[in-house]
Amino acid sequence: MRDLTAPTPTPLPSRAEIAALGFLAQYKGNTLVLYRIHLKVLFAWCADHNVDPLDVTRVHLDLFRHHLQAERMNASGTVASRMTTIRTFYRYCADEEYLEKSPAVRVAIPKAQRDDSRLVGLSRLELATLLQAAKSTDPTRWALVALMGLLGLRVSEACAVQIEDTMGESRGYRTLTLVGKGEKPATMPITVPVARAIEAAAGGRTSGPLLLRADGTQLDRRTAYRWIHVLSARAIGHAVHPHSLRHTFITLSLDAGVPLRDVQNAARHADPRQTEKYDRARGALDRHAGHYLAAYVAGAA
Repeated sequence: MRDLTAPTPTPLPSRAEIAALGFLAQYKGNTLVLYRIHLKVLFAWCADHNVDPLDVTRVHLDLFRHHLQAERMNASGTVASRMTTIRTFYRYCADEEYLEKSPAVRVAIPKAQRDDSRLVGLSRLELATLLQAAKSTDPTRWALVALMGLLGLRVSEACAVQIEDTMGESRGYRTLTLVGKGEKPATMPITVPVARAIEAAAGGRTSGPLLLRADGTQLDRRTAYRWIHVLSARAIGHAVHPHSLRHTFITLSLDAGVPLRDVQNAARHADPRQTEKYDRARGALDRHAGHYLAAYVAGAA
């Protein structure tokens, strides 16, 4: 008779699950989290339709895309991101010989519509007002806004800064070192306003996380999002996303006359076209045809 007290063995992963685990093992951080979600949605759809993920055809993927658009009501940007991840996954499967060829080679990916004017960020006055409001609230919020708005850090990078990372020195400058998006190391000079905020946040500590929550633990992205949302709504009259501070760093640097190439290096954009989007976005508002038409019509009044 079978021993009913014996632990139930854990089922072995399927070939598709092993392929997915191998694919995901290439990534870290937010990219890993996002790719895992995308594959989870695909695998759930396959299970609902009794299809092994390694047996799907282009037709299946077209039906899956339709499911994302018509049933899940995903935005075009989300659908594009999800389908791009899936295409990359199946290319990996083909490369590693889980499949003879990828079924996603010619799958249609919707073009994500994006309003580049959202890249402009805050005005110079709004950033100064937000910095002052953060300083008046507490040193940690001050340093958070300074790191993102005055150095262009991403929110995850700002949360991960250790006090030791801010103690470097190169060519006479105090420097901050970090590992950014894509596991790329970066070193940047700490300007005087940022240094003051950092010193206030450190509060005499010489090691450990720079940004701490009220309970003494390291600041996380979710808390940082909430802080920036509440602080901006109170200080400048409208809530902003933390990444708006990075947008602000880029567009205000361009407004200040920094050459596009130097802004690209400071923002750590691998592709100069990414930085050029910010330049076009800021110019599109200043040079919009509506300004000229308004003046033209007003002249006839």
